Amino acid sequence: MSSRKQFRDLRPPSEAHEAIESLDLTPEPETVPLDEARGRVLADRIDAELDVPGFDRASVDGYAVRARDTFGADEADPVVLETVGTVHAGAEPDVAVAEGTCAEISTGAVMPDGADAVVMVERTDETGDGVAIRTSVAPGDAVMVAGTDVAAGSRALGPGTPLTAREIGLLSALGVDAVPVRGKPTVGIVSTGDELVRPGEALNSAAGQIYDVNSYTIAAGVEEAGGEAVLYPHAGDDYDEMARLLVEAAEECDLVLSSGSTSASAVDVIYRVIEERGDLLLHGVSVKPGKPMLIGRLGDSAYVGLPGYPVSALTIFRTFVAPAVRSAAGLPASGTATVDGQMAVQERYSEGRTRLMPVGLVEDAAGDTLVYPVDKGSGATTSLVEADGVVEVDADTEYLAAGEAVTVQLFSPDVRAPTLLGVGEDDPALSRLLDGVERPRYLDVGSREGRRRLRDGVPDVAVVSGPTDREVDAVDLGGWTREWGLVVPAGNPEGIDGLADLVDCDLRVVNRARDSGLRASFDAELDALAAERGLDRRDLTDAVDGYDLTVKGIESPARKVLAGAVDAGIGLRATAERLDCGFVPLGVESVRVLANPDRTGKPGVAALRAVLDARLDDVTASLAGVDS
Repeated sequence: MSSRKQFRDLRPPSEAHEAIESLDLTPEPETVPLDEARGRVLADRIDAELDVPGFDRASVDGYAVRARDTFGADEADPVVLETVGTVHAGAEPDVAVAEGTCAEISTGAVMPDGADAVVMVERTDETGDGVAIRTSVAPGDAVMVAGTDVAAGSRALGPGTPLTAREIGLLSALGVDAVPVRGKPTVGIVSTGDELVRPGEALNSAAGQIYDVNSYTIAAGVEEAGGEAVLYPHAGDDYDEMARLLVEAAEECDLVLSSGSTSASAVDVIYRVIEERGDLLLHGVSVKPGKPMLIGRLGDSAYVGLPGYPVSALTIFRTFVAPAVRSAAGLPASGTATVDGQMAVQERYSEGRTRLMPVGLVEDAAGDTLVYPVDKGSGATTSLVEADGVVEVDADTEYLAAGEAVTVQLFSPDVRAPTLLGVGEDDPALSRLLDGVERPRYLDVGSREGRRRLRDGVPDVAVVSGPTDREVDAVDLGGWTREWGLVVPAGNPEGIDGLADLVDCDLRVVNRARDSGLRASFDAELDALAAERGLDRRDLTDAVDGYDLTVKGIESPARKVLAGAVDAGIGLRATAERLDCGFVPLGVESVRVLANPDRTGKPGVAALRAVLDARLDDVTASLAGVDS
């Protein structure tokens, strides 16, 4: 009989929200020093214990007077008053103003006895007999009386007030040095899975190990939501160790979050820990990504189990958990940061679950917002930074049409569309050139996919290389050439001389991904060799050990060579020299920067064109085998 745990009936997202809202995450209030209070939420009302200001003070530079002594004064017939002294800010007055006299006074200084108004210095003239007052003033003019800001005994700030720089300033003026604030909910974070390794520790990729992404991304999300994150040691897939860590976290924190081990498989045991040690309220939500979410209680602590894939984990945290953390911290609901736009391409969807679709933003030539899907799969960490927000797609929606209006829920109110959206070939010269453009976004999808996306009108530019039989309508902004060939171990121990050796000798090779321009150049050379031998190219590719072993990155083949996994890899001379590998040249290919013809006037495209003009020669000179 199978031990596989089946998902319970998937609950609608509304029930997941209700389940989390039923959990009590609220910590006890605490008192913190004033210099640590920014960003916190006031727990109790604060009444003023003194007037602010605590004295009548001048609000301009000028002369403190008795207002009635100035009645009738004007430019044609000024009143001359005797000066009896000067009052400076921060000093107790040592003079008094009597009938027919005045005192020079600075902004912020205490009003001297007898004075009830200030004449600004610009309406006076010094004379041999004193000061000529060329305007009349009323009692209280240019004077801030005691308690004008806050009067003693009045309500200064109420509970629930977020403490920003303004409130900190008021509390400082009131002399408050310790502030009662809402406690920060402590959130224990436990990542599970035998394959995880903490950043900074040695990684064994051959054993399937990956760095722990979720602990740090979720911890950052907790802090952004007003909580205090506590990272616990990594838990493997062992039941006893997982139970020990989760119970320890529950005893010490208001909320426990785990990531991974929530799906319905034999090794995903975390649901059993919650069922046996606590109370499992919900297992499985009708949402994509994030179906295997868990919600429950462990002792007095709330518990939420997030999916293991980083994009799923962060999306579910932001959608369901972050609002609860903010509420427990006393923070107001996060201002809904949204932007309206139009779908740049059609997107089909028919899985019967609410979809939280990661999307990116790009502005067209008119400054209107276009929205495009960013979906490399839940396990792709780069989707975290390539997406600007999500579009919630109803479970009954089968597709979103190109041009259809959508609302994007931004990941942050600070999100802005990139100044330049580029797609296409991965290239070391391009990486350096993009450093000269402010806030670009570049997606290394390969030359073939770059051309396709440019034809669809989504990106501003596409960077392409290698031969192709499918051209695209575009404006050529310029480019460079790069020498390509076989990256081999230093010293070329196998004595590889050229392409024919891959076919005729017992050599293991690693190829580039199908959309890569380098792959197209490699295939063209194989076509030429096949024609020379009177064969079909398929005959040669079948003879190349590893032809179908493909990698995505420009340096990935060289790194497999360095690791001893292969004898040769398709790559660039620039890469071989940077990594101290050997190199067997096979050819030179052109790299071109193609602009969307409708976007050539866009500032980001103009900035890239300027960088190409100003920096291309210096960049290519710094890379082996690259020439402008």
